[in-house]
Amino acid sequence: MMSGRPFSLAVALLCAAMIVPAQAATIEITMENLVISPAEVSAKVGDTVSWINKDVFAHTATAKNGDFDVKLPPKASATSVLKKVGTVEYYCRYHPNMKATLKIEP
Repeated sequence: MMSGRPFSLAVALLCAAMIVPAQAATIEITMENLVISPAEVSAKVGDTVSWINKDVFAHTATAKNGDFDVKLPPKASATSVLKKVGTVEYYCRYHPNMKATLKIEP
């Protein structure tokens, strides 16, 4: 059993580890061959979405509810930080058959 200073230090480190907030994640969403992949993604408020267009023509990631409208030139990428909770359906304005869903949790 630990006693004294080493024990106090161990307890302090354990408590600090429990109260440190989780790191925000970066979620990659790719547009390639007229497909958004993955078509359904779960994320958290504060996470960053990295939109990657691997096609030779432009795409958008346009939220049906108006939360975002990301323009992606050919072979380009862009990022967005997620700011509110909800399920957002989005699509490419140039290619409306390209559809996906982003589920954002607290």
